[in-house]
Amino acid sequence: MGLFAVTVFLSAFLLFQIQPIVAKMILPWFGGSSSVWSVCLVFFQVELLVGYAYVHWLHEKVAARRQPLVHGGLLLLSLVMLPVAADPAWKGSTLAPGLSVLAVLAIAVGAPYLMLSTTGPLMQTWYARSFPRSGADSKPYRLYALSNLASMLALLSYPVLVEPVLPVGTQARLWSAAYVAFVATCLATAFYTRRRMSTAVVDAPVDAVEPAAHPGWKECVIWVGLAATASMLLLAMTRHLTQDVAPVPFLWIAPLSIYLLSFILCFDAPRYYVRPLFLAALPLAFFALDRVLDSGMDVPMLIALICVSLFVFCMVCHGELVRRKPPLRFLTLFYLMLSIGGALGGLLVGLVAPAVFTAYFELPIGLFLCAALVVTVLWRDLRTAWRVVLLIALLGYGWRLADISWEYVHGYRKVVRNFYSQLRIDDSTDDVLGPKRKMLHGRINHGEQYLDEAHRRQPTAYYCEKSGIGRAIRSLQASPSLKIGVVGLGAGTLSAYGRAGDEMRIYEINEQVLDLARTEFTYLTDSPAHIVPVLGDGRLMLERDPPQHFDLLAMDAFSGDSIPAHLLTLEAMKTYFGQMKPDGLFAVHITNHYLDLRPVMASAAQQYGKTALVYDLTPEDSDVYCRSSVWVLMMSPERAAALPEGLRGGEPLAVRPGFKPWTDSFSNLFSILK
Repeated sequence: MGLFAVTVFLSAFLLFQIQPIVAKMILPWFGGSSSVWSVCLVFFQVELLVGYAYVHWLHEKVAARRQPLVHGGLLLLSLVMLPVAADPAWKGSTLAPGLSVLAVLAIAVGAPYLMLSTTGPLMQTWYARSFPRSGADSKPYRLYALSNLASMLALLSYPVLVEPVLPVGTQARLWSAAYVAFVATCLATAFYTRRRMSTAVVDAPVDAVEPAAHPGWKECVIWVGLAATASMLLLAMTRHLTQDVAPVPFLWIAPLSIYLLSFILCFDAPRYYVRPLFLAALPLAFFALDRVLDSGMDVPMLIALICVSLFVFCMVCHGELVRRKPPLRFLTLFYLMLSIGGALGGLLVGLVAPAVFTAYFELPIGLFLCAALVVTVLWRDLRTAWRVVLLIALLGYGWRLADISWEYVHGYRKVVRNFYSQLRIDDSTDDVLGPKRKMLHGRINHGEQYLDEAHRRQPTAYYCEKSGIGRAIRSLQASPSLKIGVVGLGAGTLSAYGRAGDEMRIYEINEQVLDLARTEFTYLTDSPAHIVPVLGDGRLMLERDPPQHFDLLAMDAFSGDSIPAHLLTLEAMKTYFGQMKPDGLFAVHITNHYLDLRPVMASAAQQYGKTALVYDLTPEDSDVYCRSSVWVLMMSPERAAALPEGLRGGEPLAVRPGFKPWTDSFSNLFSILK
């Protein structure tokens, strides 16, 4: 048992350690969007499905004593793909972003990951074959629980022990070395299995060893449904977290660890799934998610509600799966159905939903499927009265979820969605200035404009003339012409500051944002400045551009409520400062409900010998143009010593003792939570 356990543990640890490594490696190449992690999970789930299908084929079609030889040969072949590394040539790929992510993952880690994904179910079947007398007990299934424990340890150790210490490139090289050790261990297990198997037993028909009735297609559908529902909820709830807080490893890892914990508890010992307790907690979890979907809240409460609710959903789905697990004869079929469900749920959330839905309907759909499946698995055990009660409750909950989904799109002028975001155009009427139009990403305002001719050229919201960016641009307009760079278009509000002779080069990754700014707002068309839209990730485009010599470069790229972390690293800052005049201004919009980005800005300014001033605006209630905003301006110390009147009053940012600057290989979310 020890050799099997070590092989399973090592394979599962490596399987889930590579996920955040490679996702963090490619995140800056695709705009830092939360969708990158969703597509990564889809890839890993599909790879898992292919691996389980291979194991099922091996189990059913290949003689037991030949299986170690076949698998050993494939393991040795996979070593050719080492060391794992994502190819930077995929930066700015012309393929659709989702397809590009899948392609780069397939090339970078496809073969090693596939072999790792086969190990859990394969070791269980080999163990059952090697020790047929103990095959009827739960030991093979406990190996599955062990694999999930190793997976969770891999995920939890990454943000605490791996990410803060090692650059991503070093992480990948060490992982590759550990994979070689895994191959050696797995080959040793294969050799032991081949020697241990009794020819008399393994060459006999499997049904002769363990006769059992086939589970049937209805049971397989329930297995697939329960696994798909848990997978859908995992990805949909993770997307909610990473969009409205930040797309960082911790917020990827926490929900996935909870998902794996439920596997560990349910498969290690069914007694951990206390059915009455978790079924009673299920309505509370549904209510908690209703609160999350219906209103904003503080970060700790948001994370806590999502994580606790996800744990209840996964315990119910996986607990019911374990209650329905088949005899060991159909172990590989069982895992194949689980992997099909996981892949289907991931594909729906990661690839189908952004292409088909205009809003984030996948979370309400997943919640309803969870409720419907629970009613289905309980149906036979219930009396007629309870069946009626549950059916009415299910219909009522479906109505509530439909109402929430309707609110996602109802009353908006336009709703669109793609890989990067969901955007809504909302029209309203201000009591003082009349009609007003907003661009919303989730609940976050990404720009607004008054539509009346007398007010539509006035910069508003976070970009009004009293804001840090407004004061910065006005202070520069003593010059007859300016060259201004902007990363992040939004509604195009900053173009309202443009004058004849000015050039504004605006970088925007999302084509839908550019389309809406042109068709639903007039800032771009009204501006007398020469506007140059550049479609693509702002950092990558600036790296490729020839020197622009900007008088001012403004960073205003948001994914939900947060600037993607890869736009705030030291490597990114080097690119920005290289595109500016020596005495140019660098402005960063750090308004955020959840994160305090001041320490990040202060440490970056110190690294490059810049002075950082923060401009925190809280407008009066009577101010119809301005919203609360926080901008940081970075400049040379010489320029800071001779500030014009319009920029005086900024608060100098001091470096927080012990704060580690963010780099492409390190960013610490915990240290900046509000």
